[in-house]
Amino acid sequence: MTVAGRALPEGRYGSTRARRSPRTMLVLIVCGLLAGGAVTYLGYKNLGTAPIEAQRTAFSNQPDNRMELTFDVTRTTPERPAVCIVRVRGIDGTENGRKEVYIAPGEPSARVTTVIRGASEPVTADVFGCSYQVPAYLSTDQPPTG
Repeated sequence: MTVAGRALPEGRYGSTRARRSPRTMLVLIVCGLLAGGAVTYLGYKNLGTAPIEAQRTAFSNQPDNRMELTFDVTRTTPERPAVCIVRVRGIDGTENGRKEVYIAPGEPSARVTTVIRGASEPVTADVFGCSYQVPAYLSTDQPPTG
């Protein structure tokens, strides 16, 4: 082996790299495709279409630091109850009120109106998120206690 006309000392730089066999290359390609497929599946599962979505349609100020919020809920499994967390924000953008709203089983799409009380005068309201994991204290399926 020569570099710019000079011969390199034997054994100093190790042996030349051996070529990989076609079988090794095939195994690496298959592993890469499987890993790519797994990443794609997990991305679709976690970032794909949400099973329950909500969109604010209207909000209006009410007396005593309250705000009325109307929002639409769309579900893929309408026979299950759901819960949506709604909130109000103050003039500086910080959240100053929050409420959990129970969404009863029913139609795939529902329009819900609720009133949220803020710690100070709210200027906007929005839906933080929705879930099918309804807390027991919101569920109407629980037997009465006491």
